[in-house]
Amino acid sequence: MARFGRALPQAVCLVTCLVSCLVAVAVPAAAQAPYPAKPIRIIVPYAPGGLTDVVARLYAEQLRASFGRGVFVENKPGASGIVAIEEMARARPDGYTLMIGNISTNGLTPVLLAKKMKIDYERDVQIVTPLADVPVFFLATTTNFPPKTFGEFVAYAKDHPGKVLYGSAGIGSYQQINTEILAKRLGLDLLHIPFKGGGAEIIRDLANGDIQVSWFNITNPVGMMKAGRVRALAIASEARLPQHADVPTLAEVGLPGMRASQWVAAFAPAAVPPEIIDTLHKAFLKAMTVPEMQEAFARGGMVVPRRSSLDDARGWLRDEMASWKREVEDLRIVVED
Repeated sequence: MARFGRALPQAVCLVTCLVSCLVAVAVPAAAQAPYPAKPIRIIVPYAPGGLTDVVARLYAEQLRASFGRGVFVENKPGASGIVAIEEMARARPDGYTLMIGNISTNGLTPVLLAKKMKIDYERDVQIVTPLADVPVFFLATTTNFPPKTFGEFVAYAKDHPGKVLYGSAGIGSYQQINTEILAKRLGLDLLHIPFKGGGAEIIRDLANGDIQVSWFNITNPVGMMKAGRVRALAIASEARLPQHADVPTLAEVGLPGMRASQWVAAFAPAAVPPEIIDTLHKAFLKAMTVPEMQEAFARGGMVVPRRSSLDDARGWLRDEMASWKREVEDLRIVVED
């Protein structure tokens, strides 16, 4: 009995060690469950209803079908996209928090507002894939503004320096920078009118003739164009669009090299593992091929990006941001505190 009594604690100790080893083995196995194992959150840096939000929801629907998991969109507007960018970048880097942003929030904001960010954008954020290219109209009002072509606009602006007003979403916005690039290349003196209320206010004042020109992505002004209240003088696109075949491209009106379009893309925290980024990248590419997605893109005048590989996407974004930085420095645009 004495020998048995001494052996019992040893046996219990051995069993405990074996159980601990089994648990230790089981925990990594559970942690390596196939991705995704739970719902995915997509942060959008705008209120619901805008172009970026619409694109995000279209893709979220396809990802739900592809993964068999919940994919939900959460709107986090504010500070030119900084609110959304910082929340995404600080999220746990497990692939369950993404961001869908655009040329303004993820191309211009990191260049113009880097000092206002509490993160290092280039270090803390990575691209997953471009999602959509969006052609952009250069629009003119038809109210008390005689130019009917881009050439007539240039001639009128030169004859009326400082008198032609252009609207934008504010200093540092895509609309402002692109108009300043246009004005510099053509030797025009245009007067900037920033709008805090965004697109709805700009298109209203453009139609009323309170401003004369502005840029709008193709999804917004078609109703106003059909009603004859605004006129497209040119389009930022690689080629003329079949549904707007009478509108010349920027290259055709003498501005080759200006950006072809706006864009929308998906982003993730920089530390998300490569295998998860690859899974997401492939899922987004698969979504682009779904007939319903292609039909939605065609209705909105959007174009599926041709930057199909991850390396292509990374190189494209690096070049895009470097180009914006050069333009901003050349134009000496500064966003005041």
